Amino acid sequence: MTSTPSTPGTSGSGASATSGSAEDEPVRRTWTKLQVLLRVHGDRRQEATEALGMSFFRIKALRRVAARGPIALRDLADLLLTDRPYTTLVVDDLAGRGLVERIPNPADRRSKLVRATEPGLAAAAEAERILKTPPPSMYDLPADDLAALDRIIDRIMADPEPESPPSAAWASEF
Repeated sequence: MTSTPSTPGTSGSGASATSGSAEDEPVRRTWTKLQVLLRVHGDRRQEATEALGMSFFRIKALRRVAARGPIALRDLADLLLTDRPYTTLVVDDLAGRGLVERIPNPADRRSKLVRATEPGLAAAAEAERILKTPPPSMYDLPADDLAALDRIIDRIMADPEPESPPSAAWASEF
């Protein structure tokens, strides 16, 4: 069992950092700025939807299929955190665009697997390229600042704080 992060000034006993005290205001302010940075300055979802001509959810599904190789529809639905009927509609649309295809499941003759076609792999790669493009201002950072930011992010991400780690689906959304 992991403990909840302690608030500043506590002995690390696991007290929740939700008190709103003046001591944790700098942490909250910085966290808000990080959220704005990622959601406003770093959000490339609109650019990806315009480039590929489909909803971001369809792009997300295509990226999962391309990354995982052939995948059962039920497993894709679980990765996408959605229900199977909607996943079927999404896969039908992607198949209609020639981006995925259904193939027999060698482990279960009653089911099919979904895999990306060559055009689907190319579209997924384009989405990845767009989504992983940093904001232009990051290129203007001095090397020392970028290295410091990288170290800070590594330190924050090394914290075992989440009781249930984010799913791979969430982590690869951006």
